Amino acid sequence: MTPVRLVCLDLAGTTIGDIAMVERAFAEAIATQGIVPGTGAYARAMVHVHRSRGCPTIDVFRGIFPGNEAQAQAANLTFERAYEGAIERTGLFPLPEAVEALRQLREAEVKIALVTGFTRSTLGRVLGTLGWAGELDFALCPEDCSGRGRPFPDLILTALLRAGLEDVREVAVLGDSENHMLAGRRAGASIVAGMLSGGHSRERLIDGGATHIVESVAEFPALLTATEGVGAHHAATSAR
Repeated sequence: MTPVRLVCLDLAGTTIGDIAMVERAFAEAIATQGIVPGTGAYARAMVHVHRSRGCPTIDVFRGIFPGNEAQAQAANLTFERAYEGAIERTGLFPLPEAVEALRQLREAEVKIALVTGFTRSTLGRVLGTLGWAGELDFALCPEDCSGRGRPFPDLILTALLRAGLEDVREVAVLGDSENHMLAGRRAGASIVAGMLSGGHSRERLIDGGATHIVESVAEFPALLTATEGVGAHHAATSAR
C-alpha cells in the first residue's frame, strides 16, 4: 500500500467529545424558528440533523427549511451563538485518546488536518479553546473550498493540495458519520475509517464506504501501517 502522509480527522464526536453540545445547539436553533420540542415537526427536524451529521451546518438547516434561505441563515446564526456560548460556559476538551493519537501521528511525520462542517468563526473558537495550534498542520471548513463540505470530497482534496501531496492514496480519513465516509471514498483516500463514537451506526458507516471500523481514535494510527489486503472486505466482514 502507498504510505499515508496525510490524515483528515473529523472534529465533533471524533477528536472532541461534544456530540451532546452540538445537538443541543441544533435544538435551540430550530426552536427559535418555531419548531419546538414535543411536536412532530421537531422530531422530524432532529432526525434530519442526525442523518446529516458531518455536513456543513448551513446545509443541515437548508434541509430543514427548504426554499427559505433567510430562515436557514437565521437558524445557522443561532446555532453558532448557542454552541460557542456553551463552549464559553463549560469549556471544550479533546478526547484523551485523541491527544495520544495526535502525538503518534506527529512522531510518524504524518501531516494532520482537521475537517469540519462548522463555519470558520466556530472552528476558530473551537481551536482557540482547545489550544491545538501546535498540534495540527491545518484545519479546514467549507468556506475553504467554496462552501462545499461533506459528503462532497472538496475538504479532503483541499487538504491534499495544502499538504503539497500529489497522490490521493497518501490520504487517510477518520470520522463518525456516513457523510465523512462518502467524502473520503469520493476523494480516493486509501483508508476511510469509520469510528463508532455515537454518530452513525456501523452499518451506515459501511454503506458510506468505510474501509475500516474502529471503536476509538486510539486505534487509528495503527491503520496507517496496515498491509495490503486489509480494506473494504475487512470492514464488510467486521460489520457482520
